[in-house]
Amino acid sequence: MGKNKRHPVVVWGRRGLAALVFVFLVPVVLVPLYWVVKPTSVPMAWRYLTGQNVSRTWVDIDQVSDRLKVSVMLSEDGQFCRHWGVDIRALQTEIEAVLDGRPARGASTLSMQLARNLFLWNGRSFIRKGLEIPLAFYLDLVLSKRRIMEIYLNIAEWGPDGEFGIEAGVQKAFGVDGDALSWRRATLMAVALPNPLVRLPATPSPGLVRVARRVEQRAKQYSDRAWCLFENGVPELD
Repeated sequence: MGKNKRHPVVVWGRRGLAALVFVFLVPVVLVPLYWVVKPTSVPMAWRYLTGQNVSRTWVDIDQVSDRLKVSVMLSEDGQFCRHWGVDIRALQTEIEAVLDGRPARGASTLSMQLARNLFLWNGRSFIRKGLEIPLAFYLDLVLSKRRIMEIYLNIAEWGPDGEFGIEAGVQKAFGVDGDALSWRRATLMAVALPNPLVRLPATPSPGLVRVARRVEQRAKQYSDRAWCLFENGVPELD
């Protein structure tokens, strides 16, 4: 008699489980290395593989403009220093909105965005969001807030032609280094993050300028919330 064949559902179920285990094992191994290794994001790797331009100059977090660091945090994740990778309250609000049929607003923390850039894919998906959450918790468990922000600032896509990281983004937009930025330039760089292919700090639309001004006001008013980004306390930001 021939060997019993497993049902296709069982076969594919096992393959799916094996793939899921692999997806989580890779970050488990890699994240501790990111204390010393300068990681490459999935979008960067894809551009390398497809022969597209990639520009990235890694800079230490203390070499990045203080105005820029605070602006990015207050624009993208105002509770960054307080949560453990996931803003539970914001996530609950997001789930309630989806269940009620209201438009989704996001609720992705900086840690969740970093998890997506390092290990996942772009595009809205409940599956991707479900993977982001445990990965974000793990990033916050293993790495410090300063290191998470440092990696984020150095792998975020910040320009329309393959510019990754704040240094390449600032050079592309303004032709200057990223360690000394005016409030206008710092906030324009911060608010470009959601869509750097369309939101261009060098030639901002009136709407983008308005958003940048609101971020500047928020950053000045609540700069103390960014305490985890500085070793010796938040400096005076005039």
